[in-house]
Amino acid sequence: MIRTAFVALSLSIIAMVVGVPLLIYVAITGKVDPLYHTGVGAIRWICRAAGMRSRVEGLENIPARTCLFAANHTSNADAPAIVGAIPRRIAILAKRSLFAIPIVGTAFRVAQFVPVDRGHPGQAAASIDVAVKSMKEGVSFLIYPEGTRSPDGRLLPFRRGAFVLAIKAGVPVVPVACSGAHRVVAKNSYRIRPGEVLVRFCPAIDAAEYSLDRRNELTARVHAAIAAALPADQQPAPAINAKSSS
Repeated sequence: MIRTAFVALSLSIIAMVVGVPLLIYVAITGKVDPLYHTGVGAIRWICRAAGMRSRVEGLENIPARTCLFAANHTSNADAPAIVGAIPRRIAILAKRSLFAIPIVGTAFRVAQFVPVDRGHPGQAAASIDVAVKSMKEGVSFLIYPEGTRSPDGRLLPFRRGAFVLAIKAGVPVVPVACSGAHRVVAKNSYRIRPGEVLVRFCPAIDAAEYSLDRRNELTARVHAAIAAALPADQQPAPAINAKSSS
């Protein structure tokens, strides 16, 4: 638990000492990049100090244009690894409760992160529209189409409508396979174990080729791409795999 305490204390100190001045800087200048890159850099340093190593493959598969990164979700450790691996500023569709965290929630809003209330479909749809507007203005996004963390590291079915955002914005989808994060921090656990997280970017899929009526086809294609890039112990179980296109 020493690593966990170190991460929690480090995040609190950085939020106060660095986050507050940078938020003031953004309010004065309107420039978000220093806040974003400082935050990501600090979190990557904290993770390395806590024993989490990251390895990245497939950067050549990321288009130069605005795109939607779609990743599997197994652990609280995968977000730092994935966001730290993406070589540009992005925004995230994140659960609304995270925006209530002091300083952090304000930083999320300033960086154009979009809160999602998964319990209210109407509000979730409105969040998608906000993200579409941002994407059309050039902001790339990261989503977790499973909608929750996998309990055992295996890829879960994707939620219906997960790729409405990409289709409406007319942008490529980059499937992202993240492996090993569930061994660093297991679901529903605060214990941090040393280990390596591999982030693998798969070839992009052009969502502009799909209509909303064909979103299930796009969903199945992205699901299959991520599954193929994961190790055997994180690929969908046979019963889950059969439902992936539903």
